[in-house]
Amino acid sequence: MKATLKLDRNMRLIGKNPKGHETIFDTVPAVGGEDTAATPMEVMLQSVAACSSMDVLSILRKKRKTIDEYWVEIEGERSEEHPKIFTTVVLSYNLKSPDAEESDFQRAIELSQDKYCGASAIFKLSGCEVSYKMNLIK
Repeated sequence: MKATLKLDRNMRLIGKNPKGHETIFDTVPAVGGEDTAATPMEVMLQSVAACSSMDVLSILRKKRKTIDEYWVEIEGERSEEHPKIFTTVVLSYNLKSPDAEESDFQRAIELSQDKYCGASAIFKLSGCEVSYKMNLIK
Protein backbone atom coordinates (compact mmCIF):
# COMPACT_ATOMS: atom_id res chain seq x y z
CA MET A 1 0.00 0.00 0.00
CA LYS A 2 1.34 3.41 -0.94
CA ALA A 3 0.18 7.01 -0.83
CA THR A 4 1.55 10.52 -1.15
CA LEU A 5 0.87 13.64 0.86
CA LYS A 6 1.49 17.12 -0.52
CA LEU A 7 1.21 20.59 0.98
CA ASP A 8 -1.55 22.55 -0.77
CA ARG A 9 -1.34 25.83 1.18
CA ASN A 10 -0.83 26.95 4.78
CA MET A 11 -1.58 23.73 6.76
CA ARG A 12 -3.90 22.20 4.13
CA LEU A 13 -2.58 18.85 2.87
CA ILE A 14 -3.80 16.59 0.09
CA GLY A 15 -3.21 12.87 0.30
CA LYS A 16 -3.45 10.78 -2.85
CA ASN A 17 -3.38 7.05 -3.47
CA PRO A 18 -2.02 5.44 -6.66
CA LYS A 19 -5.57 5.41 -8.13
CA GLY A 20 -5.76 9.20 -7.78
CA HIS A 21 -8.28 9.26 -4.92
CA GLU A 22 -7.72 12.29 -2.71
CA THR A 23 -8.12 12.91 1.01
CA ILE A 24 -7.92 16.52 2.14
CA PHE A 25 -6.69 17.48 5.61
CA ASP A 26 -6.62 20.85 7.36
CA THR A 27 -6.67 22.27 10.86
CA VAL A 28 -8.01 25.25 12.77
CA PRO A 29 -6.80 28.82 12.19
CA ALA A 30 -5.27 28.96 15.69
CA VAL A 31 -2.45 26.70 14.45
CA GLY A 32 -2.18 28.05 10.91
CA GLY A 33 -4.97 26.20 9.16
CA GLU A 34 -8.04 27.43 7.33
CA ASP A 35 -10.54 24.89 8.75
CA THR A 36 -11.45 23.79 5.19
CA ALA A 37 -11.32 20.04 5.85
CA ALA A 38 -11.21 17.47 8.62
CA THR A 39 -8.14 17.27 10.83
CA PRO A 40 -5.97 14.14 10.66
CA MET A 41 -7.37 12.93 14.01
CA GLU A 42 -10.95 13.45 12.82
CA VAL A 43 -10.14 11.42 9.72
CA MET A 44 -8.71 8.66 11.94
CA LEU A 45 -11.95 8.59 13.92
CA GLN A 46 -14.00 8.45 10.72
CA SER A 47 -11.70 5.72 9.39
CA VAL A 48 -12.49 3.42 12.32
CA ALA A 49 -16.19 3.79 11.56
CA ALA A 50 -15.67 3.37 7.82
CA CYS A 51 -13.48 0.28 8.24
CA SER A 52 -15.98 -1.38 10.55
CA SER A 53 -18.92 -0.32 8.37
CA MET A 54 -17.41 -2.03 5.34
CA ASP A 55 -17.42 -5.25 7.36
CA VAL A 56 -20.91 -4.79 8.83
CA LEU A 57 -22.51 -3.91 5.50
CA SER A 58 -20.77 -6.78 3.72
CA ILE A 59 -21.88 -9.31 6.36
CA LEU A 60 -25.48 -8.09 6.34
CA ARG A 61 -25.59 -8.18 2.54
CA LYS A 62 -24.19 -11.73 2.50
CA LYS A 63 -27.13 -12.62 4.76
CA ARG A 64 -29.36 -10.97 2.13
CA LYS A 65 -30.68 -8.36 4.53
CA THR A 66 -32.25 -5.18 3.20
CA ILE A 67 -30.40 -1.99 4.12
CA ASP A 68 -32.70 1.02 3.79
CA GLU A 69 -30.50 3.37 5.82
CA TYR A 70 -27.23 2.98 7.70
CA TRP A 71 -25.05 5.40 9.61
CA VAL A 72 -22.55 5.48 12.45
CA GLU A 73 -22.06 8.24 14.99
CA ILE A 74 -18.57 8.25 16.50
CA GLU A 75 -17.34 9.84 19.71
CA GLY A 76 -13.72 9.81 20.75
CA GLU A 77 -11.87 11.07 23.80
CA ARG A 78 -8.19 11.94 23.56
CA SER A 79 -5.49 12.11 26.21
CA GLU A 80 -4.67 15.53 27.64
CA GLU A 81 -0.92 15.17 27.07
CA HIS A 82 1.08 14.72 23.88
CA PRO A 83 0.87 12.57 21.95
CA LYS A 84 -2.89 13.14 22.27
CA ILE A 85 -3.96 9.63 21.33
CA PHE A 86 -7.52 8.37 21.52
CA THR A 87 -8.26 6.80 24.89
CA THR A 88 -11.90 5.87 24.29
CA VAL A 89 -14.02 5.54 21.15
CA VAL A 90 -17.72 4.76 21.06
CA LEU A 91 -19.32 3.77 17.76
CA SER A 92 -23.10 4.07 17.60
CA TYR A 93 -24.27 1.91 14.70
CA ASN A 94 -27.71 2.63 13.23
CA LEU A 95 -29.51 0.39 10.74
CA LYS A 96 -32.93 0.75 9.20
CA SER A 97 -33.99 -2.60 7.77
CA PRO A 98 -37.34 -4.34 7.44
CA ASP A 99 -35.87 -7.84 7.58
CA ALA A 100 -32.67 -7.73 9.64
CA GLU A 101 -32.97 -9.11 13.15
CA GLU A 102 -31.14 -7.64 16.12
CA SER A 103 -29.05 -10.83 16.28
CA ASP A 104 -27.95 -10.35 12.63
CA PHE A 105 -26.87 -6.77 13.31
CA GLN A 106 -25.16 -7.67 16.61
CA ARG A 107 -23.22 -10.54 15.02
CA ALA A 108 -22.06 -8.39 12.09
CA ILE A 109 -20.73 -5.74 14.51
CA GLU A 110 -19.06 -8.35 16.74
CA LEU A 111 -17.31 -9.98 13.76
CA SER A 112 -16.09 -6.59 12.60
CA GLN A 113 -14.83 -5.50 16.01
CA ASP A 114 -13.35 -8.84 17.08
CA LYS A 115 -11.99 -10.23 13.82
CA TYR A 116 -11.99 -8.08 10.68
CA CYS A 117 -11.57 -4.34 11.30
CA GLY A 118 -7.88 -3.46 11.17
CA ALA A 119 -8.50 0.16 12.16
CA SER A 120 -10.28 -0.85 15.37
CA ALA A 121 -7.49 -3.34 16.09
CA ILE A 122 -4.88 -0.59 15.76
CA PHE A 123 -6.79 1.64 18.18
CA LYS A 124 -7.15 -1.23 20.67
CA LEU A 125 -3.43 -2.06 20.42
CA SER A 126 -2.65 1.54 21.38
CA GLY A 127 -4.65 1.06 24.60
CA CYS A 128 -7.81 2.76 23.37
CA GLU A 129 -11.06 1.36 24.71
CA VAL A 130 -13.32 0.79 21.69
CA SER A 131 -16.98 0.11 22.45
CA TYR A 132 -20.23 0.27 20.56
CA LYS A 133 -23.97 0.72 20.72
CA MET A 134 -26.48 -0.39 18.14
CA ASN A 135 -29.89 0.79 17.06
CA LEU A 136 -32.03 -1.31 14.70
CA ILE A 137 -35.00 0.49 13.18
CA LYS A 138 -37.73 -1.59 11.51
